[in-house]
Amino acid sequence: MSTIHVDIVSAEGEIFSGTAAMVFAPAQMGEIGIAPNHAPLLTGLKPGGVRVQTPEGEELFFYVSGGMIEIQPRAVTVLADAALRARDLDEAAVAQARQRAQDLLENRESAKDIAIAQAELAQVSAQMALLQKIKKSAGQ
Repeated sequence: MSTIHVDIVSAEGEIFSGTAAMVFAPAQMGEIGIAPNHAPLLTGLKPGGVRVQTPEGEELFFYVSGGMIEIQPRAVTVLADAALRARDLDEAAVAQARQRAQDLLENRESAKDIAIAQAELAQVSAQMALLQKIKKSAGQ
């Protein structure tokens, strides 16, 4: 089986380094699937989940808040603004953050408040969607 090397890093440090059979990432224009020998590509990432399928068939999930992804035929590098393993996401904390962002939108006082609230809402919505995707895949 052909594999591709994957590195997921953020400002805090390396989150993952290993081999994969397939990688899925939330590119700016939509989710992309990356297989070994993929054509070179450099594109932006939006908040969402990165899914790594290992050669053994295991699926690993990571949350990225945005950043860049560089794809080469034998390597994928995710340079995330912030990243963490999906298992480290706290569903209750994500729900609270979503409520705070929605409250900030409702009680907006300036264009800056609106922009901050919209950015926070996009991130917590992506985190919640990733948690739901994990639950769905675990139920299969």
